[in-house]
Amino acid sequence: MLNNNVKNTTEILPKTDKEELTESKQTVENIIDPKNEQIIKLKIQLAQLKEHERDIVLRLKAEIENIRRRNSHEIEKIHKFGLERFIFELLPVIDNLERTLNITDKKNTELSSIIEGIELTLKSFLDTVYKFGLKPIQDILVPFNPDIHQAISIVESPDHESNQVLTIIQKGYSLNNRLIRPAMVTVSQKKC
Repeated sequence: MLNNNVKNTTEILPKTDKEELTESKQTVENIIDPKNEQIIKLKIQLAQLKEHERDIVLRLKAEIENIRRRNSHEIEKIHKFGLERFIFELLPVIDNLERTLNITDKKNTELSSIIEGIELTLKSFLDTVYKFGLKPIQDILVPFNPDIHQAISIVESPDHESNQVLTIIQKGYSLNNRLIRPAMVTVSQKKC
């Protein structure tokens, strides 16, 4: 009987070890199963592709927003400065109307209605172009600024500081703070 019990025990032990080994093998096979390994690799690749796609979408959104901003800025510039060439071509008309008024004899009563008509035409014309952002550069006794003035001559003057605008020979103009034509001026030089 003892022998039988020993045999049974030995039979039981190896069976239990075999079962454990079989279960361990199945667990290991499940972990290292080529199908599971491939699924894990595919899930990792999918996650990487999703992250890459997300990055691309974010970059494209940012690029689209930049394009919108640039286009909006360009459209704004076109609205502001689209008239620049047209107004530049109108400046001689303004100059001629102003010269006409400067040389006419305003005391002559026969010309008063013509002079008044020219004055009204010039005023209406200037009001119209000023609405679109045109501004004259016509101040005198201000410091000479090479960004908006063009010096035609230098005049010695004991009464004025050096580099002061004394006279405007031809008005300058800017359109929406962009210079269209510099003012032609005479500039003072302090007499020593």
